[in-house]
Amino acid sequence: MKLIIYTDGGARGNPGPAAIGVVVCDEGGIVVNKYFEYLGKATNNVAEYSAIVFALKKIKASYGKDKIKKIEIEVRSDSELVVRQMNHQYKIENEDLQPFFLKIWNMMVEFSSIKFVHIPREKNKEADALVNECLDGQASKQTLF
Repeated sequence: MKLIIYTDGGARGNPGPAAIGVVVCDEGGIVVNKYFEYLGKATNNVAEYSAIVFALKKIKASYGKDKIKKIEIEVRSDSELVVRQMNHQYKIENEDLQPFFLKIWNMMVEFSSIKFVHIPREKNKEADALVNECLDGQASKQTLF
């Protein structure tokens, strides 16, 4: 079994109000689940990493410890930085990102295999739309007084 996970994270203001979006598809490209979550104030890069952590936790919770050892995971992200860092092509110089890398790295041992793939922004529209939907929803909740 294979799952393809599209992740995105964004912040308005960088740092600013931030959110994540995750779209989980089966190997045929059929959407299995969609998630979004408001993070509060964060940077774009923290949001991008948070989306991957969130996605892996959701997959583990949804499928269980035993089944995830048999599932091949492909994480697709439009964040070249995060994908290259996860694939050991870039060093992690920002200390704020190191704990996220370590968290994902430690989670990886629980899965059969996890592959990180960089995709163009145009191929990540659904996850991006979830991020914006979440941020727009949070903005509408705010009042002046």
